[in-house]
Amino acid sequence: MSLIHSHYGKSHLTPAQILRDPILFLAFGFGSGLAKKAPGTMGTVAAIPVYLFCAQFNVWIFSLLTLIITFVGIWICDIAAKKLQVHDFGGIVWDEIAGYLITMWFTVAFMPFSFMAVLIGFILFRIFDILKPQPIKWVDSKVEGGFGIMLDDVIAGIFAGVLLWLLAFFYPSLFA
Repeated sequence: MSLIHSHYGKSHLTPAQILRDPILFLAFGFGSGLAKKAPGTMGTVAAIPVYLFCAQFNVWIFSLLTLIITFVGIWICDIAAKKLQVHDFGGIVWDEIAGYLITMWFTVAFMPFSFMAVLIGFILFRIFDILKPQPIKWVDSKVEGGFGIMLDDVIAGIFAGVLLWLLAFFYPSLFA
């Protein structure tokens, strides 16, 4: 049983074609979006090392890197969707990377580093990204293109980040 599909999207791209194409390689979260099961979760797992790298910097640099990753993601996801000939294809996980960084921005900005925050941020982001409460669900179904692919995860990241911050504020010992 294979852990990846033999082809992706309506254009039937192979995993090798995706990994060789720089845009698709990024859109597929360095290959994590090739996973047959739960590609969004795998993309969020791939976001953890990106976060750990970015978290080494001060809040201003982290914020700048997060903004760059998010705004470049609009372009990356748009091109990837066109190459795959499918809007918001499940394997496109750059939006999960940006969404997780947005979730974790609340920790970088307002609390010291904690591995518990990394884990709880991961869980909260996945909950909001999977369940898609309003307005995330509306954005996911109505907004097209790379902007639409990114926007629902940006909002999920904001919701998860605010909840993460509230947990840290009211239960600081959880993150010690």
